[in-house]
Amino acid sequence: MALQISATNPEHPALLLELPWQLPLEQWPEEYLVPLPRGISRHVVRYARAGDEVIAVKELAERPALREYQLLRDLDRLAIPAVDALAVVTGRSDAAGEALEPVLVTRHLGGSLPYRSMFETTLRPATMHRLMDALAVLLVRLHLAGFAWGDCSLSNTLFRRDAGAYAAYLVDAETGDLHRRLSDGQRDYDLDLARVNISGELLDLEASGALHPSVDPVDFGMEICARYQTLWEELTRTSVYPAGKYHYIERRIRRLNDLGFDVAEMQIEHATNGDTVTFVPKVVDAGHHQRQLLRLTGLDAEENQARRLLNDLESWMATQDDYAPGDPLGARPEVLAHRWVREVFRPTVRAVPVELRGAMDPAEIYHELLEHRWYLSERAQHDIGLDTAVEDYLVNILPRARETLQPTAD
Repeated sequence: MALQISATNPEHPALLLELPWQLPLEQWPEEYLVPLPRGISRHVVRYARAGDEVIAVKELAERPALREYQLLRDLDRLAIPAVDALAVVTGRSDAAGEALEPVLVTRHLGGSLPYRSMFETTLRPATMHRLMDALAVLLVRLHLAGFAWGDCSLSNTLFRRDAGAYAAYLVDAETGDLHRRLSDGQRDYDLDLARVNISGELLDLEASGALHPSVDPVDFGMEICARYQTLWEELTRTSVYPAGKYHYIERRIRRLNDLGFDVAEMQIEHATNGDTVTFVPKVVDAGHHQRQLLRLTGLDAEENQARRLLNDLESWMATQDDYAPGDPLGARPEVLAHRWVREVFRPTVRAVPVELRGAMDPAEIYHELLEHRWYLSERAQHDIGLDTAVEDYLVNILPRARETLQPTAD
C-alpha cells in the first residue's frame, strides 16, 4: 500500500514527506527529532521538525488515528483548548515491505509542559492547586461543548503558563466522544475517572519522591471534583430574583465574565404572580477576555493573560488626551488599543532579548513585567514606571532565571 498523508493544510504533506516514515518511530535518527519533554503515553510519541513546524508524531492503529484526528478537528472548530491535528499518515512500510503502524501528527503546543516535567522540581501545593483549577476549567469547557473525554488525567493534558496561573490543553482525544449534550451520568463518569486517574498519578509521584510531603494524593484527586462542581454550578444554575431587580441579572452575567465565560443566550421567565424572575444562562462560551483583547488589539493570548493586558490597556487609555468615552469626537477604543500595541506593548516585549525569553510568549512576558513593576512600585511607595521596571527586570531577574527560561524549540 502506498504512503498516504491526510492533512488539514495543503502545505503539510510536502513538509511531512521529508520525514523517515519507513522507520518505526523508536528508530528515528536524532537529526529529525527535537529534544522536548514528553509525558507518559500508551503509544510511542516523538517530537520532530517539519519545515518551520515542531510536530508531535504518535503511532497507533489506523481507525483510532483517523477518529482522533477528526475529534481534534471538531474540538478546534468548537474553540476548545486542545492540540492542533495536522495529519494522519497511513500506508507506512519498512525496507522489507513489512507494514508499520499509521501515525497521528499534531502541532507542538509552544511553551507547554507535561505534568511530569513540572514535577522535576517539587511543586509547591499552591502551584498544584492552580493546576487543578486549570484542569477543572478544561473539563467544564469540554462538557459544555458536549465532549465526553473518557480518560481525563494529568498525563493527557499539557499546561501553559497563564499570567500567574495555568491554562490546560487536551492532548489525547483517543477515548473521547462528541455529543449534542452530555447527561449528568456522562459528566459524573468523566469526573470519577479524573479523580481516580489523578490520585493514581500523584501516588506514583509520591513513590518516586517527586511529590511535596504536604500533598495528599487522594485529597488532590478529590479536589478536581470539588472545583469542577463549583464552576459547573456557577455556569449553569438557575437564578430566581425579585421582579424589577434586573441589575441582579447583570451582576450574574458580570460574574460569569470574570470567570472568563460569555453568556451567548439566556432564558428569562416571569412568575405568574409577577413577584419573581427566573434567569437561566442557556449557552455559555469560554474566552470572554480573549475575544475582547483579540477584537481590540489583534493579540491572541490565554484568558488570564488577556484579562491582565486589558486592565493595563484600560489604565493606559485613561491617560490619553483623546480618550473620551461616549463622546463621538473622541478616539475609538480600537484606535487607542492599536496605538497601545504599537507604542507600549511591542516595545516593552522587544526590550527582553529573544534568546532570554525562554518558553514564554509575548503576553506572558508582558505580564511578568507588569508584575515586576507592581512589586517595585510597592517597595518604592510610588509608581516607578514601566521603563524602569523593564531595566530592573533585565538586570536583576532574567540573569537568575536563565536556567529555567530555556529557549523554546519553535
